[in-house]
Amino acid sequence: MTVRVAGRCRALAALACIAAVLVPPFASADVFRPAYLELRELGGERYDVLLKVPSQGSELRLALDVRFPEGTVEVEPRRSQFVADGYTERWRIERPGGLVGARVEIVGRAAGVTDVLARVERLDGTSQVESLTPGRAAFVVEQSLGVAQTAVTYLALGVEHILGGVDHLLFVLSLLLIVKGVKRLVVTITAFTLAHSLTLAAATLGFVHVPGPPVEAAIALSIVFVAAEVVRGLRGAAGLTSRAPWLVAFVFGLLHGFGFAAALAEVGLPQKAIPIALLTFNVGVELGQLAFVAAVVAVVALCARLPARLPRWSASVPPYAIGVIAMFWVAERVASF
Repeated sequence: MTVRVAGRCRALAALACIAAVLVPPFASADVFRPAYLELRELGGERYDVLLKVPSQGSELRLALDVRFPEGTVEVEPRRSQFVADGYTERWRIERPGGLVGARVEIVGRAAGVTDVLARVERLDGTSQVESLTPGRAAFVVEQSLGVAQTAVTYLALGVEHILGGVDHLLFVLSLLLIVKGVKRLVVTITAFTLAHSLTLAAATLGFVHVPGPPVEAAIALSIVFVAAEVVRGLRGAAGLTSRAPWLVAFVFGLLHGFGFAAALAEVGLPQKAIPIALLTFNVGVELGQLAFVAAVVAVVALCARLPARLPRWSASVPPYAIGVIAMFWVAERVASF
């Protein structure tokens, strides 16, 4: 039997399509797991090199390597090992004149399919951070960056992280399925923002330390909880999230902030520009989050104006799809403890 979808039911149906698009490509993907390259200047035209690439188990790793400019020699042998979900290599290089102004390239079969975060630590305490996409797997080592360049770099990293963090987006999407009214939505998103900003700053600055794997599993559980609340609402039972969405958003926002901090720890902060880097990374996260909310609201508003006939059960697709994927993440992340 079909019914004319109107108002909130039609909006839920539109969000079902969004969930269906978002979820499958990332069902088995680990969230925000780029490769990582670090160059630490030692002086005397020497650098310590750290390359970390994602791995599966203790035998399989992404095929990635670093190509330095001509004249670069390895002055110490490479030391490699599998650690947790990554494979690391460490070695030392030397190049006459150093690497400033030189091009460093990521090569290998996986260079065209994965992102790479590159970081250069200079002797003066400043840093250069580059986010390399599959189509731009190379960068030029620059002189010390100014405050403006650092701000732009970390702002972009914040936007990239939230838009690439499917677990965070599915949590926000689940809230959108429950919260009714513009005022309640604004209060809810503000509470989520305030909470994860607090824990992001506290963890990044070293005031609080929480192990990463349990936090990631708890983040996935938070998505399961809110998805279950959506189902309760569809059955006519008002859950905690529908009664006090700001409270749920704030509590779970604290967890998500630790997740953001873990991502920022992968990049690191420039020692002489920690406040501006932390601030702009957080602003980037918020801009990406607001862009996602605006896109969802726009799609829902558009679909609400169009006549459509969909099965009654279509309203249940988003929470069940989100909940199933989130439970998969829970099992996957608990297994990595």
